[in-house]
Amino acid sequence: MYPDNFYYTKDHEWVRIEGDKGTIGITDFAQKQLGDVVYVELPAVGTNLEFHQTIGVVESVKAVSDVYSPVSGEVVAVNTELNDSPELLNEDPHGKGWMIQIKIRDDSELQKLMTVEEYEKFLEGLEE
Repeated sequence: MYPDNFYYTKDHEWVRIEGDKGTIGITDFAQKQLGDVVYVELPAVGTNLEFHQTIGVVESVKAVSDVYSPVSGEVVAVNTELNDSPELLNEDPHGKGWMIQIKIRDDSELQKLMTVEEYEKFLEGLEE
């Protein structure tokens, strides 16, 4: 269910690494907890983010939630499709529902994140 080439956070964000860039979004678990997403606020390209800094807000019919950066670096791309189609976070959270791309400053931060196996085990603990 969860892509095995991603890293995950306990706050239910993911990052997919390609060279020195990371694509960031929220997990399927997160979008299910939120319910229907109606609005997404994202940072501007060029914004510098620190590890676990808020990158934006996801508003759903149930709640408003902050989204945190799993790595530090500079925002190099933003998924502007989410402005008109925030429901992409619900429909395809690990694909078309990506939020930002970041040029990673310190790839040693990846060691603080979970592999897919660790994340799925973490989710099992939440369901008990």
